[in-house]
Amino acid sequence: MRTEKLTFVVGTGRCGSTALSAVVNLHPDVLSLNELFASVTDPAVLAEAPLSGAEFWGYLSRPNPASDSMIRNGAPPSEFLYNRHPEWRYSAETTGIPAISMMVLPHLTDDPDGLLDALEPEVSSWPTRPVSLQWQALFATLGERFGTTGAVVERSGLSLGKVAQLRALFPQARFVHLHRDGPDCALSMSRHIAFRMLPMLWEMAQRCGLESPHQLTPEHAAQLPPDLAPLLTGAYDPALILDRPIPLAVFGDMWSRWIVDGVRNLGELPADIRTSLSYEHLLTEPRKELTRLAEFIGVEAHADWLDSASALLDGDGRRGSALKLPPEELEALRVACAEGTEALAGRGL
Repeated sequence: MRTEKLTFVVGTGRCGSTALSAVVNLHPDVLSLNELFASVTDPAVLAEAPLSGAEFWGYLSRPNPASDSMIRNGAPPSEFLYNRHPEWRYSAETTGIPAISMMVLPHLTDDPDGLLDALEPEVSSWPTRPVSLQWQALFATLGERFGTTGAVVERSGLSLGKVAQLRALFPQARFVHLHRDGPDCALSMSRHIAFRMLPMLWEMAQRCGLESPHQLTPEHAAQLPPDLAPLLTGAYDPALILDRPIPLAVFGDMWSRWIVDGVRNLGELPADIRTSLSYEHLLTEPRKELTRLAEFIGVEAHADWLDSASALLDGDGRRGSALKLPPEELEALRVACAEGTEALAGRGL
C-alpha cells in the first residue's frame, strides 16, 4: 500500500470534525484514522528522533492517563468509543485503556481487542527508524487489513496547532482545514468537558506560578483552592468542571487565537496541498463539498458514498445555535470571535 495520498483534517475541535470522520469512514477506498493524534499524545510520536518498533508500540498501546481519568470520574466525552462497551477487555478503572483503542481502533472495527492483538507482534518487531516511517508502516498495515487503496485521512480534534509538526514529519501530506462559525463553535466548546478544562488548567498554572499547564503535577494541588485542587489528584466531581461559571467570551477568545494562528500556519504551505471546508457549507451542499473533498484526497466520489454521507449529515440541527443566546451574550461572543472571523474572511472563507 502506498501512503502518498495522506491527508490531515485539522481544526479547532467542535467544528463538525467527528461527523466528517464518520463520513470519510464510509468511503471504501479511504483509511479513516479517527482522533489518532488526540489519543497518542506523547511529543516523541511527532518528533524526528528514531524509535524502535517496541518503543513505537509502547506509545500506541500505553493508556492515556487523562482519558482514563475522565472515564473513572464519570465524565467521558462523547468522542470516546471504547468505554461504551464494558464487554471489551480493557477498563479505565483497572487495566487502563490502550491509547489507540480509545477512539482509533473502534472507529475501524467492532473487535478492537482483536485488532490490537494482531498489531502488537508486527509493530513491535519493526526496526529502529525515523518515527515518520513507523507511522507510514502503521498506515500501510491498517490499509492492507481494511482493503483501502492508499488514501489515508487522519482527523483529530484540536489539531490546528500541529500543522507545522505534521508538515515537517509528513512532507507528502495534504491538509484540509475544517472550520465552523466562530460563535457556534465557541458555544459548543463551552458545553464540552475537555474544552472547559483548558481555561481551568491555565488558571491553575498561573496560581502556581508556572508558565504552562504541562508543568502541573499532583504536588501543586496543595497550592490550589478546593474548587481546583481535586483536578490534580485523579479523583474529582465532574460538577467542578461542568458547573463552573466560565464566560462564553473565554471560549470565543480561545477559538479566535487558534484560528488566527492556524490560518497563518496553513498560509505558509504550498497552495496546492491545502484546502478548506466550511462545516456550514458541508451541511448545506453535502454532495458538492464531498465531491470536492474526494478529489482533493485522491479518491472517486462514488454515488453510493455520496448518498450515504449526505444521509448521515442530513438533519444536523447545530447550525446557528449561538443565535439562540440572549442578545448581549451573543454580541460579547461575536466580539471575542472577531479576529478569528476576520482571519477566515481574509482567506475568502
